[in-house]
Amino acid sequence: MIGGGLGSGGAGAGVGAVGGYGDRTVWRRRLAGMRRLDWTLVLAALALSVVGTLLVRSATVPLLTEQGRDPETFVQRHLLNLVIGFVLGTVVALLDYRLLRAYAPILYGLACVGLVAVLSPLGETINGSHSWIVLGGGFQVQPSEFAKVGLVVLLAMLLGEPRDGEVGPSNKDILWALALAGLPAALVMGQPDLGTTLVFGAVLLGMLTICGVRKRWLAGLVGGGLLAGFLVFFFGLLKPYQIARFTAFLDPSHDPRGAGYNAQQAKIAVGSGGVFGKGLFHGEQTGGHFVPEQQTDFIFTVAGEELGFIGAAAIVVLLGVVLWRGLRIATQAADLFGTLVASGVVCWLAFQSFENIGMTLGIMPITGLPLPFVSYGGSATFANMIALGLLQAVHLRRNPFD
Repeated sequence: MIGGGLGSGGAGAGVGAVGGYGDRTVWRRRLAGMRRLDWTLVLAALALSVVGTLLVRSATVPLLTEQGRDPETFVQRHLLNLVIGFVLGTVVALLDYRLLRAYAPILYGLACVGLVAVLSPLGETINGSHSWIVLGGGFQVQPSEFAKVGLVVLLAMLLGEPRDGEVGPSNKDILWALALAGLPAALVMGQPDLGTTLVFGAVLLGMLTICGVRKRWLAGLVGGGLLAGFLVFFFGLLKPYQIARFTAFLDPSHDPRGAGYNAQQAKIAVGSGGVFGKGLFHGEQTGGHFVPEQQTDFIFTVAGEELGFIGAAAIVVLLGVVLWRGLRIATQAADLFGTLVASGVVCWLAFQSFENIGMTLGIMPITGLPLPFVSYGGSATFANMIALGLLQAVHLRRNPFD
């Protein structure tokens, strides 16, 4: 019809067709694309971000006020991080995830370069971990967060393309996966950052399980991991404060004013909230700064004290919704590569959520892992939103012809 209009009606008809029908068609496609988003996933992540912003404000305003600083400093930075993160996630969602196969080695390589840069004079030590590159103006970059994205995409590329005649990955592919996961893990352990190393292990184990490796491989990996942990502990490769954290986890009453202080105060804060909590911005433990790093690693203690069991449970439910939608996207993906990308993201977010909440409740050892979509942090927020974008990208192209 457009061709006929151009032929018989001249330039005016052509402009009208392009400016009218053509524009409407483009907008219909864009709106259709918006409707095809997994809005349950979007709304769950948005709700977690809103709750996280309120908890960050409650955790930081009293201390900043006492110090005579702008009490809204952390909240303003957190909101800026969220905006940038949502933009990054949107850009990733609009990309054709299938093209990531070609760029996966580049993403992985850039992540490893960042991890090496941290161990160079460019790196800075913050809270006992040499994991940061300071950019100035109060902003820092933590390359290990972006390494999670690079590892997920690269493993999906490697394990998502079985050779002719093979159902799952070959032994050679599995060995390559172990080596490629081991490199960033070794660099991260040099910082040292045990928590992120455990995330890498969870992602590797989960993606190998999804792609159908033999059970003896999985048993060997679990056994090898336990043996490696024992050797690391036996030869004293962990820092003294990391060993103290494990000791305090195994015996909570050990050194309650030293290594066990954080765990004890975290449980007190969570338990003091009762069923309905003390009210937002009215937490005594939070206002008294009894629990360190409450805006980041221990953000869940603020929820437990001020929002109570109901509020804390709501956060767990929202995280569960994110993981459920991620698994649903993985099962509906157009190809094995998409399934593995979505599964890797779910393994990453699931382990990190369980570890963060578990350490505040005393059922997991303390590590420096933030709570996804809730804790304050720039690099972690960006990485989480990119992970959300990857899920949406797989979801939008679940039809192979999209």
